[in-house]
Amino acid sequence: MFRYLLSVPLLFPTLALAQSTTSTGDLLAKTNDDRWSIGVAASVRQSPYAGEGTRVRPVPLLTYEGNRLFWRGLGGGVHLVEGETFSLDGVLSGRFDGVDIKDLGRRELRANGVDPALLDDRDDGLDAGVTASWSSRVGEFKLSALADVTDASGGYEIGADYAYALKWGRTTVIPSIGVRWMSDDLVNYYHGTLDAEVARGVARYQPGSAVVPQVSIAFSRPLGEKWRVMGGVDYRFLPDEISESPLSEPDMDGSTGLRIGITRSF
Repeated sequence: MFRYLLSVPLLFPTLALAQSTTSTGDLLAKTNDDRWSIGVAASVRQSPYAGEGTRVRPVPLLTYEGNRLFWRGLGGGVHLVEGETFSLDGVLSGRFDGVDIKDLGRRELRANGVDPALLDDRDDGLDAGVTASWSSRVGEFKLSALADVTDASGGYEIGADYAYALKWGRTTVIPSIGVRWMSDDLVNYYHGTLDAEVARGVARYQPGSAVVPQVSIAFSRPLGEKWRVMGGVDYRFLPDEISESPLSEPDMDGSTGLRIGITRSF
């Protein structure tokens, strides 16, 4: 069950600054014998981009836990090594950090000194990589390394997370902490200005690599034998490289996300 609930961040893609291979990704399936589940969720995220406000996205929830293959929400992979306390997985995961410039605030961008007519959209991407996790009675620690294989940004990130499951009756609550190091290509693409934009007259902003810490808490509670409600909230601390971007909401040093969903297992 720990692996199943800890996959909550994978089930709710958010825009942001950190990919969802968090430590809450692997702990719930260990106590859940059902291989398949299907459901729906809503993801709400405070956007760091100027004038965009809050993003609300419906998310289909499809999970599969096999002996070698697994799928969790909008990402999955294969178990390369799986032991009692250690596992190594090859993974594919969607990166939903893209933005349509038309969704941003024209007044806010101009206040940042940027003409929105000179900007290009930022595309979503697909990351591939590996995750390694160690679990014990004191929780789970996970390391991840992901790289963009669609050449949207051409960047990569390295993450580390720790999570611990707490039980209250039938409810499982999992607080976690994590940090992501994002490469310069990744940060420059989503939060800097592009060469084509600079050629049109936009001021150059190339912040380079960035470190993004995060804290979160997830929960799961069964509803009968087959149904389950799950969700969570997280807060991402935005470093200066992101908060000082001309594409960012002024004076915004953090981003809060909320997700809630319901699934049925088979």
